[in-house]
Amino acid sequence: MSKQLLKKVTDVLEEKKGQDIEAISVKGKCSFADYMVVVTGGSSRQVKSLANEVAMMSKKEGLIPLGVEGLDVGEWALVDLGDIVVHVMQAKVRDQYQLEKLWTIGPDI
Repeated sequence: MSKQLLKKVTDVLEEKKGQDIEAISVKGKCSFADYMVVVTGGSSRQVKSLANEVAMMSKKEGLIPLGVEGLDVGEWALVDLGDIVVHVMQAKVRDQYQLEKLWTIGPDI
């Protein structure tokens, strides 16, 4: 189900104009998820909207999100779908934390 849900998540983010969508496999690197999705929203309003759209899509699929955080400020929102964790960030926050680098470092480092 993870790959099917991942496709639906990325489709929703693309449809709602999320920028620079990265889907990262974290299998074997952590115990809490199989995939990490990172996407940029152009404003706090778009960050909130993208996170809400992912949450609503998952509910339509019969999967209640385990958590949705960060909708109050809108700089960084997180949607926890169990096997998939979605990070929606404004560009400055994404650049500051560089989650892609954190989760793509090889096992030898």
